[in-house]
Amino acid sequence: MVRNISPDMIKILVIGANGQLGSELKAISAQFNDLHFVFADIDTLDITKQDGVIEFIDGLKPKFIVNAAAYTAVDNAEVEHEMAYKVNAEAVNYIAKAASNVGAKLIHISTDYVFNGMSYKPYAEDDETSSNSIYGSSKLKGEEYAISSGIGMVIRTAWLYSAYGKNFMKTILAKSNEGSLKVVFDQIGSPTWAHDLALAIVHIIKHSEEVFHNEIFHYSNEGVCSWYDFAKAILSIKGRECEVSPVLSSEFVTKAKRPHYSVLNKQKIKKTFGLTIPYWRDSLAECLSSALLDKH
Repeated sequence: MVRNISPDMIKILVIGANGQLGSELKAISAQFNDLHFVFADIDTLDITKQDGVIEFIDGLKPKFIVNAAAYTAVDNAEVEHEMAYKVNAEAVNYIAKAASNVGAKLIHISTDYVFNGMSYKPYAEDDETSSNSIYGSSKLKGEEYAISSGIGMVIRTAWLYSAYGKNFMKTILAKSNEGSLKVVFDQIGSPTWAHDLALAIVHIIKHSEEVFHNEIFHYSNEGVCSWYDFAKAILSIKGRECEVSPVLSSEFVTKAKRPHYSVLNKQKIKKTFGLTIPYWRDSLAECLSSALLDKH
C-alpha cells in the first residue's frame, strides 16, 4: 500500500531501524497519519562517516531524528574500544551537527550503564554518572555530544526487550528447552518493552513541536525486579516447565562489569510529557502474547 505524504506531516528519521526500538517504531508508524517516518540502518546510512551523515540528513531535512543506533556488544566493547566510541559517541556528534544544519531536533537513546550501579535508590537524571564499562563510557560521551549541541534530548532506558532481535526474554525462551537455567539474582533493574518506549517517543515528539527539551530523561517500565525474577515471569507467563536457579553474578565471568542496581527514576519524563508508564509484568505478558514473537 502506497501512503500519501502531505507536506504538513512531521518528518521523522529513525536511525538504527533494524534494532529492537527501531523495529517497534516501524511497526507502529502506520498508526500515525500526521507523521512521516523514514527508516535508516547501516545498509543505507553509515553513521561513522561524517560526510555521509551530513549529506543524508541534508537531503532528507527531517524535523526530528531518533537515534536508536548503538554498539551494544557490552563485552566486546572492552576490546573494541575504538569502534564502541565511533558508534556510541563520535557518530552522535555527526548526527547532532547534521541535525542542527537543517533545523532538526535529535532524540538520542542512551542507557543505564552510564551509572556504576552502587546506588540504593532509583537514579535520577542529575545523579552523578560513573560507568564501569567501555560501553557505558562511550554512551555517556554520546550523551554529552547530544546535549551540548543544544538540539538534543537524551532518553536513558534499561533492560530492553521485544519480539525483535536478540534480548534476554528471547534467550530465556530458547534455553527453557534445556530443562534448567541459572540466572543472576543480585542485579536489580526494570525491564523495558521496546514497544512502550516507541509509543512514548512518538508521544514526546508530538508534544515537542512547540517546546523542545534539551535535557536528559529516564524511561523504563514501572516496577523493579532481578534478572532471576524476570526469567521466572517469562516462563510462568508462557507456561514453560523449566527449573530456574538464582545465582550470584560472580559465577558468570564477563569482560564488562554490569551495574548491580540500575533502577531509573521516571518522575521527570512522566511529569514533563504527561506519560503513563505500564508495569513491567503487564507489558511482558502483552509482548509474550504477540504473534510477532514467533516470526522474529
